[in-house]
Amino acid sequence: MRRTRVGAGAAALAVGLAACGGGAGGAGDSGAVPVPADPAKVTGSITVLTNRTDQVQDGTTARYAAEFAKVYPKVKVRFQGLTDYEGDVKIRMNSKDYGDVLPIPNAVPTSQYPTFFAPLGTASELGAKYDFTERGTVGSKVYGLANIGVANGFVYNKAVWKQAGITDWPTTPAAFVEALKAIKAKTGATPYYTNYKDAWPMTNWGNGLGSPSCDPAANDKLTTTKEPWGPGQDLNVVDTLLYDIVRNKLSEDDPNTTNWENSKSLIGTGKIATMWLGTWAVVQMREAAKKAGANPDDIGFMPFPARPNGAFCAVVRPDYLYGINANSKNKPAARAWIDWFINKSGDAQQSLSISAVKGSPLPSTLQPFQQAGVKFIHLSYAKNQQVLDIDKASEVGLNNPDYPQRIVDVARGAAKGDLRSVFADLNKKWADAQGTIGG
Repeated sequence: MRRTRVGAGAAALAVGLAACGGGAGGAGDSGAVPVPADPAKVTGSITVLTNRTDQVQDGTTARYAAEFAKVYPKVKVRFQGLTDYEGDVKIRMNSKDYGDVLPIPNAVPTSQYPTFFAPLGTASELGAKYDFTERGTVGSKVYGLANIGVANGFVYNKAVWKQAGITDWPTTPAAFVEALKAIKAKTGATPYYTNYKDAWPMTNWGNGLGSPSCDPAANDKLTTTKEPWGPGQDLNVVDTLLYDIVRNKLSEDDPNTTNWENSKSLIGTGKIATMWLGTWAVVQMREAAKKAGANPDDIGFMPFPARPNGAFCAVVRPDYLYGINANSKNKPAARAWIDWFINKSGDAQQSLSISAVKGSPLPSTLQPFQQAGVKFIHLSYAKNQQVLDIDKASEVGLNNPDYPQRIVDVARGAAKGDLRSVFADLNKKWADAQGTIGG
């Protein structure tokens, strides 16, 4: 499971978390924890929390620990894989016991990072070496570093699309819908799979922001745009596509029966054709295809169907940022792990993801993007806290599953209204909250 954008709904959850104190008064008040100069002098045991339960189960984390021990022989690393990562860690952060190293939960707003996490270095120092450091920066210090970046797009089964006679990526939302219609008519596959029931995969629709317009300022503009779902706006384009897919009966018959784990095998074996996710999902789908005896190379990745100024655009966001518990008793060992994991483990390459280390080559999954001239853009988050405040006040929940699920329900006739009424309601809520916050 991956989630790559801090949503306002999640930020709201952190209010109670902060009130309980968490790691207040910890290392956030001291200097940064440097990468140890001499590995032989680093000692201690650390607990690393992870949302990648699959890596714990298949032995990947054990292999990482063994490789790390070759460099840091006096450090013992223990992993805790958490299925409900966000929920479990949020509860644990009401105490001081939330591991030594952990992916920073979406429930923690950036402003509270100094309370719960130790600084890793200065923004100027770390920003020269790693991408996405602005997402973990408070003041001049960085409290979280990403291991990978994720580009959003459609994971698809190339063999199914080819069977339907489609070999080129659709360039408009309308062409995309027509392609799904062809898949429905000419193959036995379900053209699109929502993953509605598991809910969290649907939050990725909010990550479409910026792709239709190819605008790095798309997120910041939400603070002043009165109608983010108005004609031509990114959210209008993205959410209309979701609505049209479901309205045209191009998704599964009953979204209440979807299953995330099963969907990997379904797309791998060509029973479903397409899902809107991120680059991180490609390797999981290919592994599922291989296990099922299908061709893993059939799994491909395509950008959102829009070409402003003649080129596709893919927004690249950081995956979870890794931080050190401000209460950790073994901060040097924890800092050593983060440095080794990002720079030496090869995890980014294994997951076919974009390494956060500047200058790293793109993964093979994105080489077709490079060849097609797809533009990779990083959104500005200079005004992200204000966006989160507006989103919280509006109760829209840009990165919550309720929001896209409502669009699906209206599209399939399970809820009242139509797309126009949904957009009108969202625009009103946003504008009213914007006025309250002072956007």
